[in-house]
Amino acid sequence: MEKSITAYNESLSGEDSAICERLRHEIDRNLNNAESKIWHGHPVWFIDGNPIVGYSKLKDSIRLLFWSGQSFEVDGLKPEGKFKAAEVRYTGVDQIDRTELKRWLEKSIRIQWDYKNIVKRKGKLERLI
Repeated sequence: MEKSITAYNESLSGEDSAICERLRHEIDRNLNNAESKIWHGHPVWFIDGNPIVGYSKLKDSIRLLFWSGQSFEVDGLKPEGKFKAAEVRYTGVDQIDRTELKRWLEKSIRIQWDYKNIVKRKGKLERLI
């Protein structure tokens, strides 16, 4: 387990910490070959150096972000930003649907856009998988 992610989760209060611990457990369980670390201030999981999923504390919720989520073609995720990311926000641990989360995580392995090389490609994304 990545100790800096533990510290991040423990720095949050009550329900936010519980949400993050549940997300971390489910992500680690379903992306067991992914590297995890604190990146740009919040926990992110990578496959071959490419960001896949992460979560962060917002003012009123915890945001779970899938970098390639707009390409998943599933309900429950909302587009975020100008690239291919999609998100869901949680205010209670009971809102996390483990079956749905597992489906999204499986798609995050099969559907990836190359964020790792976005700067090299001057902001142009290419599909990896």
